[in-house]
Amino acid sequence: MLLTKENFTDAIWNDWKFHMRNLIRTKDKLAQWIALSDQDVTAIDAVKGTYRWMVTPYYASLMSKADDKCPIRLQAIPHADEMNTDVGSDIDPVGDAIFIKTRRVIHKYPNRVVFLISDTCPVYCRFCTRKYHTSNEKGTYYNTDYDAAYEPDFEYIARHQEISDVLLTGGDPLVLSDGKLEEIISRLRSIPHVKIIRIGSRYPVFLPQRITDELCSMLDKYRPIWLSTHFNHPIEVSAEAAEACDRLLRHGIPVQNQTVLLKGINDSLETLKALFRSLIEIRVRPYYLYHCDRVTGVSHFVTGLEQGQEIVDKLVGFETGFSVPSYVVTTKLGKIPAQRPYLFRRGNRIYVRNYNMEEDDITGYLI
Repeated sequence: MLLTKENFTDAIWNDWKFHMRNLIRTKDKLAQWIALSDQDVTAIDAVKGTYRWMVTPYYASLMSKADDKCPIRLQAIPHADEMNTDVGSDIDPVGDAIFIKTRRVIHKYPNRVVFLISDTCPVYCRFCTRKYHTSNEKGTYYNTDYDAAYEPDFEYIARHQEISDVLLTGGDPLVLSDGKLEEIISRLRSIPHVKIIRIGSRYPVFLPQRITDELCSMLDKYRPIWLSTHFNHPIEVSAEAAEACDRLLRHGIPVQNQTVLLKGINDSLETLKALFRSLIEIRVRPYYLYHCDRVTGVSHFVTGLEQGQEIVDKLVGFETGFSVPSYVVTTKLGKIPAQRPYLFRRGNRIYVRNYNMEEDDITGYLI
């Protein structure tokens, strides 16, 4: 009989440290939760020594027991295609290595920086933009030429008064203890020109029990803090996930979501519509829909750009405006808007189309 959350008392299941102590790292442990297919076994063996994989018991509990095409399984369990090297793929498609200024600080945009405070996640997304850096057995995005201490990171941010916005990410920042997080956040809050602190975390998805009242109360002391999370499929919007987001919101921490468009997981209008509606119901705003980066080992998840544009077109006009995320492509130049335009200049005239029209249909719609 395979395990389910009903095999555990509420006290144990709701203890996030229990899940972290019992992270699933082997085929035998995973087979206690799901029936492994031959493809699963082959893929796990194939990536051994190249890419890490790991799953929380909570996230395993969301997986289909038998269907190896389950969208939760596909996000967390290795696939043999990860070992393929696709022409045009890149281990660093967003340019972290180009813009890194200290061991942990990436300064790509004028007024904001990424602060890489962890290189570990509770679950390693198979499509991760930083796949080489966070899940490759030998990869790290930390520039080891720099001092391992945090002081140079804080000094860089303090010295650059144009920086008003700091994103804590990694890896996943919530891997750190509340005490270590508070140490970092309080230090940032002491820098006068840092106005906004953001946390990028999939813990609300992978292990919502981590979002404790104690964590939320600590974050509440250092507002404004925003949390960006990463729901990719409606199955992930569980009761536990909804409660975690509600705890953050009740402590004054706005929550927004960044979805990646993934072939075979959420690349349909019906799936994304259901996801975004579910998020709005729990007061989480869909913020970005990312076109999947062509990361080395990830190309089997990449859809056509036109497919994403067509999906967004069918969301605009049919869904509440704030429930439709911005469709973007991430590049070394930054995030580039990818949805099709609705305004066109032809000569000295501007034409419009709406969500039901193609560009060729705009004749006569003039502003």
